[in-house]
Amino acid sequence: MSDALTPQAAERLDAGLAALGIDVNAGQHERLRRLVGLLHKWNRAYNLTAVRSTEDMVSRHLLDSAAVLPFVSHAPLLDVGAGPGLPGLVLAILEPRLAVTLLDSNGKKVRFQRQAVMELGLDNVTPVQARVEAFRAPPGGFVQVISRAFASLADFTRLTEHLVAADGCWLAMKGPAVDEELADLAPGLTIRERHALTVPFTAGERALLIVERIDSNPGRH
Repeated sequence: MSDALTPQAAERLDAGLAALGIDVNAGQHERLRRLVGLLHKWNRAYNLTAVRSTEDMVSRHLLDSAAVLPFVSHAPLLDVGAGPGLPGLVLAILEPRLAVTLLDSNGKKVRFQRQAVMELGLDNVTPVQARVEAFRAPPGGFVQVISRAFASLADFTRLTEHLVAADGCWLAMKGPAVDEELADLAPGLTIRERHALTVPFTAGERALLIVERIDSNPGRH
């Protein structure tokens, strides 16, 4: 298959998952491989990502997404600005009990999401094409709202304020410039946790910031 993983990409996937301490069964392993293959195949026609090789897709997309798995609960998760479905598709494969909603306004990227969901048989994923401002959450909102490359921390939290449950949290995946964004965070929000992420085969700092409303957990403050 022209969209199959190269031996180097396959080795990188296995080594990367091992480095992250993530055990997968045969079905999950196959789905991860096929997800990268699908992304590579569609990318040639639709330019879904600037990353071109399957080796780099494994490290910069799949392993980068997988690195946040330990910090994601089983509560329903909304992936905002999901693009081709990252990190949501990866998290849904690695944690089948997790109900994931993928939100993006780009039609071709959402079409890819839907194709991936269909081909990989992911019944715990719902792709949605809409602008975040126009999207409405189910009653009570989402307990977890994650973003990988959607906007600045302040814009991410501001634009999704109406989507997060009263006791919910934002999970912001960020690069090395995140400290410059902290000063702009709204006064009613606080950084509950900050985790340095080590992504195998990827240079540069990565971090996960978990943000919550200051009054959402009064016993903690």
